[in-house]
Amino acid sequence: MEGRASPPTEARALPKAPVLFRGPVEPLVFLANFALVLQGPLTTQYLWHRFSADLGYNGTRDRGDCGNHTANPIQQEVETLTSHWTLYMNVAGFLVDLFSSTLLGAWSDRVGRRPVLVLTSLGLLLQAVVSIFVVQLQLHVGFFVLGRILCGLLGDFNGLLAASFASVADVSSTHNRTIRMALLEACIGVAGMLASLLGGHWLRAQGYANPFWLALALLIVMSLYAAWCFGETVKEPRSTRLFTLHHHRSIVKLYVNPAPEKSRKHIALYSLAIFLVITVHFGAQDILTLYELSTPLCWDSKLVGYGSAAQHLPYLTSLLCLRLLQYCLADTWVAEIGLAFNILGMVVFAFATITPLMFTGYGLLFLSLVITPVIRAKLSKLVGQSEQGALFSAVACVNSLAMLTASGIFNSLYPATLNFMKGFPFLLGAGLLFIPAILIGILERINPHPEFQQFPQSP
Repeated sequence: MEGRASPPTEARALPKAPVLFRGPVEPLVFLANFALVLQGPLTTQYLWHRFSADLGYNGTRDRGDCGNHTANPIQQEVETLTSHWTLYMNVAGFLVDLFSSTLLGAWSDRVGRRPVLVLTSLGLLLQAVVSIFVVQLQLHVGFFVLGRILCGLLGDFNGLLAASFASVADVSSTHNRTIRMALLEACIGVAGMLASLLGGHWLRAQGYANPFWLALALLIVMSLYAAWCFGETVKEPRSTRLFTLHHHRSIVKLYVNPAPEKSRKHIALYSLAIFLVITVHFGAQDILTLYELSTPLCWDSKLVGYGSAAQHLPYLTSLLCLRLLQYCLADTWVAEIGLAFNILGMVVFAFATITPLMFTGYGLLFLSLVITPVIRAKLSKLVGQSEQGALFSAVACVNSLAMLTASGIFNSLYPATLNFMKGFPFLLGAGLLFIPAILIGILERINPHPEFQQFPQSP
């Protein structure tokens, strides 16, 4: 009798939340990434200048030393401190995010995507508030770590992405899912590109504080949109507890429960592929600003802004190229071509000592970001409709692990290799990208379309 009394809590449908209009999820991702990218390079440059001031280092740009490939010892100490504090922030955020984003993604399969989107929006908002206090009041840079922890507790950007990609999977078909995933990633890229261009110029004109205030305003708008304008994509949201092991078990089941054909093996191997791609992507992103600020490039904030914009441009060019290439090539081949260009770009970065060569490397990345939407779409087709949140929660977990690994490897390796080869971490990234290229090719060769065997297409 008592055993039958508990399930109704989970079976009870939630009351419909009032919405002003049923908006898509893309504006949320756009606003979130705009705010994050506006803050990211600014935080790195702020750390650089704080440590430079503390150590009495005035920089080399005004002394004509940028052609000298032997870095000043004090500059190397500034680089090392900046790299290490970036590592501390990332490790703190990702360790907390690893638990929370996986919990929230699976929870969204029951209660809907909106509650998760609201929570993650508030987390990003808290992080921006802490950053403003650090910059305005000259607080210890350790408070940046506190901001990351607070953001991680509420899901961070990975939790937002998990709910957003699950929302896209809810409303897309197997035919258009890849391009819909790419469109969502393009929102990330366009937002990042615009924020990068704005941030560099604004920093030069007015300093650090005002760009952080803009990020805060955007995150407030984003939180309001998530609460009252987003159109829920889960058809029948139901009440369920957040803090229960059931949500984590549903993620584990994706990988260990027996299933027809080779779908579980494909989920595991595609997850490994996306883990390696994201590790290289974020590892390189973590050190690029520092690489550009120091000798022999010695970029100023304006050039750093252009570089960050070029870094985000592939989100848009990859979407356009994916759409064109899908007319003549399978998604797998498009991903392989993207990996090839990504490898070439990393190799060019490793040997770039002049500005034109750095932008050549950025140019070679024009097709590099077709890989993740292809893998996400393939993963999405391997699970049922009621498992999309758990799946993208698992992908968020993979994202967090990849970012944590990337920070640990690249931010530790960069200062350790300054004396013999500054660009060595980029060469390592190029080598790692051969592994997902091989994995994706083998998976397609073994069984080209496992998803259609498990989940036939709807007529």
